[in-house]
Amino acid sequence: MADSELPDCDTPAAVLAFAQRRRAAAQRAEIDVVEAALVWAAMHPEESVAEAPAAGLAFGELAVPLAGEGAPLVAEFAPMEFGAAIGMSTDSARSLVGDALELAHRLKRTWKLVRAGKVPLWKARRLAQLTTTLPLDAADFVDRQVAGFVGKISWAGIERLVDQARVMFDPEGAEKDRLGAADGRRFDVHTREATHDGTVHVEGVLDLADALDLNAAISQGAEELAALGSTESLDVHRSMAAGELARRQLAFDLGAEAGEDAASVVKPRQVVIHVHLSHAAISRDEAGIAHVEETRSIVSTEQVREWCGTDTHVVIRPVIDLEAHHHADAYAIPDRLAEQTKLASPVCAFPWCDRPARRCDTDHVTAHGHGGPTCSCNLAPLCRRHHRAKTHTAWTYDTTDAATYLWRSPHGLHLIKDHGTTRLVTAHPPDE
Repeated sequence: MADSELPDCDTPAAVLAFAQRRRAAAQRAEIDVVEAALVWAAMHPEESVAEAPAAGLAFGELAVPLAGEGAPLVAEFAPMEFGAAIGMSTDSARSLVGDALELAHRLKRTWKLVRAGKVPLWKARRLAQLTTTLPLDAADFVDRQVAGFVGKISWAGIERLVDQARVMFDPEGAEKDRLGAADGRRFDVHTREATHDGTVHVEGVLDLADALDLNAAISQGAEELAALGSTESLDVHRSMAAGELARRQLAFDLGAEAGEDAASVVKPRQVVIHVHLSHAAISRDEAGIAHVEETRSIVSTEQVREWCGTDTHVVIRPVIDLEAHHHADAYAIPDRLAEQTKLASPVCAFPWCDRPARRCDTDHVTAHGHGGPTCSCNLAPLCRRHHRAKTHTAWTYDTTDAATYLWRSPHGLHLIKDHGTTRLVTAHPPDE
C-alpha cells in the first residue's frame, strides 16, 4: 500500500477517526455557509431596493420573497453575487438563501437543532422547501411537531405532516390545491441527457384517461410494427410507436369536425434540432460524429441520417465562420451576427449560468448608448435575469477573447467565464 500523506493515520482506527473529524468539520462548514447566507440577506433588505434611484425602477431591481410568509424580503439580485463567490448558479443561490430564511424565521426549532449538529442540514433544507408555501402558523405547527425527531422520521412521514398542516391551517388553500392538482401533470423528455447512442429517457404524470389512451395507441402501434415484420423486441416496438405518434399527430387540431379526414389535419414534423456535422457526414460510407446543440451531446452521423430519413423537413444552412468579425452600424443585431454569437458561446455568459444561448438575449457588452459597437467582439448571450442584473446593478464585464468574459461583481469579485466554464480570479473580494 502506498504511503499515506494523512497526518497520524498509521492504523485503521486512526484513519476512521480522521475521516470522522473531517466529515464533522465539513458539516459544520456547510452550516456556516447557510449562516453567511442569512447575514448576506440581512445586508440586502427590502429597504436597500426601496432607496434605489427611481429611474427605470419598473424594470430594475425589486424586493422579492425567497421564503414563506413572515420571512423578510430580499433584494432580487443579492443571491447572484453570493452564489458567484461560492461557485453556485443564481438559481442554486436563491434556493440556498430562501432555505436559510425559511429555517431562521419560520422553522426556528429545527434551525436550532441544525446549528447544534443534531439534524442534518440537507434534511432541514428539504423540510424548508416543503413549508415555504404554508401559512406562518402552519409552518410553526410543522416545526413543533418534527423538531424533536426530524432527523429520524421518514421523508414520507414529513410530507404527510406538511399536508396535514395545510389542511388544518389553510383549508381553502388545501381545497384549491386539490382542485388544481391537475397542474402537477407533466411529460418530460430528457433530451439534455442524450448520449452517443441517440436515446433519451422519457417520463410523465398523466391524467388516468389520457394515460389509458396513450398506452392503447402505443400498444396498437407496436402490434402494427410487429405485423409489418419488424423483429425488434416489444419494448423497442413501443418506443418506435411513440415516435410515430409524435410525427403523425403534431397537428393537435382538437377542434376538427367529426368525420373530417384525419390526413387533412396532419402537419409535417416541426421539431428543430441544430446539428453540427463532422466532415465525415458528407459520405454515407464513413462513420463520423455530429454535435447536437440543444442537448450538448454527440450522436453518430448514421443516427442523423436515420432522423433525416423520416418525414422530416431538412434545411441546410451555410456554415458560419466563428472567427470572422461582423459589424452593423445600427443598434439592432442582424440575425447572422446573433447566430454567430450563440454558436460561439453555447450558454449564458454570466458566471455559473448554464442556460442555453438560444434562450438568451444578445447583449452589447459595452452598452450601445455608451459607444459600444454592434459587432462580433462586443456581443454576448445573457439570459433575461442576468441581462437585467447587468443593466440595473454594478455587475460589469468585458470580452477578453471569443466566448471569454471577465466579470466584476458589485463587491469586487473577479470571475472568468471561458467557453461555458467559470473560475474565480480573486478568491476574496477586496476590503471595502
